[in-house]
Amino acid sequence: MELKDKIVVVTGAAGGIGKGLAERFAREDARTVVCADIDIDAARQVAEIIGGIAIPCDVSTEAEIKKLIAQVEDEIGPIDLFCSNAGILTLGGLDVPDAQWQRIWEINVMSHVWAARHVVPRMIARGGGYLLNTASAAGLLNQPGAAPYGVTKHAAVGLAEWLALTYGDQGIRVSVLCPQAVRSEMTRGHEFSVASIDGMLEPEDVAEACVEAIREEQFLVLPHPQVLDYIRLKTADYDRWIGGMRKLNRQFSGKT
Repeated sequence: MELKDKIVVVTGAAGGIGKGLAERFAREDARTVVCADIDIDAARQVAEIIGGIAIPCDVSTEAEIKKLIAQVEDEIGPIDLFCSNAGILTLGGLDVPDAQWQRIWEINVMSHVWAARHVVPRMIARGGGYLLNTASAAGLLNQPGAAPYGVTKHAAVGLAEWLALTYGDQGIRVSVLCPQAVRSEMTRGHEFSVASIDGMLEPEDVAEACVEAIREEQFLVLPHPQVLDYIRLKTADYDRWIGGMRKLNRQFSGKT
């Protein structure tokens, strides 16, 4: 898929990966880049720079995602690429309160479900479309010290797989973005976490990897190529892999 003359929606476009995606898609001469975010002022700043359009959206609510999709299709045109990118990080383990588990579940998982629920039927009706869902390397591996994040990102990867295998024959292409650490407000203060063990990328680098993957219609987007080796190690010997992750957990938790 080429992005020239396409209508693209990016959630979480006010900063971080979302901002990088919006800027990169604009340079690909997308017809319109819609910058959606709960922080509408910051989204407007991004949209103004790239010549896009900003629309407020709280992805933790299905009604807002449904409204976003309907507004874009009614006022701008059919969505060619929907980037369900917005996400949050919640640290901690079994002690994390249920309310925080529920919130990260809604944002990191259900927002992808709701986006697909309301845009996929429209895409199928006109012959196809593209979904780019932002997950994380934590969804393929895990995240020591952040159970809610690791669990929800696993679910996000699983959903992307399901969408690809279920709707691929109906013209729906799916890519899932699984980076390690990327410089953003989410990772501020976590520059030396386990996620940054292979270096912290800039959003622009991640966006470039996404454009290449979309052009090739590649499912798995790995801006940190080392992640592929880690996946292979995991599937080759699961117990050994867990042992290695336990060592990382001890190292970054300060335990010996």
